[in-house]
Amino acid sequence: EVHVEESGGGSVQAGGSLTLSCTISGLMFDEFDMGWYRQAPGSKCDLVSSIMSDGEVYYSDSVKGRFTTSQGNGKNTVTLQMNNLKPEDTAVYYCAADSPAGVPLPAPDGGCIFKGFGYWGQGAQVTVSS
Repeated sequence: EVHVEESGGGSVQAGGSLTLSCTISGLMFDEFDMGWYRQAPGSKCDLVSSIMSDGEVYYSDSVKGRFTTSQGNGKNTVTLQMNNLKPEDTAVYYCAADSPAGVPLPAPDGGCIFKGFGYWGQGAQVTVSS
């Protein structure tokens, strides 16, 4: 059984930093593509960053220059370092992984977790106060 778990969310003041970690276990394949998504209250799910099996990294314009995605110490751990956080970064952050054919797509209803399409964590709350 595949298990995806985020850790490291919390609350911080604007300008502060947080690190999210995503650990993936039980995959049947050695390599995977993985994405970080977030959903703020009343908003649809957005992809903010991804790291592909070939090492290519993507950032949305809203986080470019402030967030860094990298492979963690373990092969199946990916971290999202978030610096210079802003109140608009407040959201539930999700990680999701799939085979090396592209990161999972969010649910068509605007939510993040799309059951049956990729492997999703349950989310971690990040709150940034002004």
